[in-house]
Amino acid sequence: MADFPYRCALILGAGPGISASLARRLTKIGLQVGLAARDVEKLKPLARETAAAVFAVDASQPEDVAKLFLDMEHQVAEPDVVIYNASSRVAGPLSNVDPVAVEKAIAITAFGAFLAAQQAAKRMEPKGHGAIFFTGASAGMKGFAQSAAFAMGKFGLRGLAQSAARELGPKGIHVAHFNIDGSVRSSRRPDPSDHPDSTLDPDAIAQAYIDVLAQPRNAWSHEIDLRPWTERF
Repeated sequence: MADFPYRCALILGAGPGISASLARRLTKIGLQVGLAARDVEKLKPLARETAAAVFAVDASQPEDVAKLFLDMEHQVAEPDVVIYNASSRVAGPLSNVDPVAVEKAIAITAFGAFLAAQQAAKRMEPKGHGAIFFTGASAGMKGFAQSAAFAMGKFGLRGLAQSAARELGPKGIHVAHFNIDGSVRSSRRPDPSDHPDSTLDPDAIAQAYIDVLAQPRNAWSHEIDLRPWTERF
């Protein structure tokens, strides 16, 4: 895709599943890729496969995220695509869920997304070009019982995406939020043999991100719902 409008992507919260599929597809169409996560050991096989650079980061810490973007620039290139996939779950009843764990979960899921978007915007605004994508979930649309922390984080992420889109879109920066509304297929969570295509294929999810990246600015999508045909909503 020689005419693809982007050249370098940074994926925060990288790991197996959606991030790995994204890294493979982005590399295949010619982008340089950086992978960032707290645990970089798990990224080494994917990095070898995709020739991606790997960075350790605590996405909830401003200094870490600022350093990540500088390291990405020095070691690879300045990213014109930033994808925020990091999130954290803490389940339990409101009456006894650990407040410290809830605070950390919200910091990773929502505050970290703000930090990444801020660093991306600083670099993209002067050029009038770039894309910032956020990976959401069903919890950003409806809060489930005993899942307040995840709902607060994903609702915050969605609010950030809406605000950023309205601010940065007119400056030439494509902001999109992807609602992953269903279970994502994996080796640990395969499709039931009697119910094929009842989970989301991470490769198909990644292709949806690529399709949105390729949109011309006169027809940008902002919020995309992705769910298998069997999912109720």
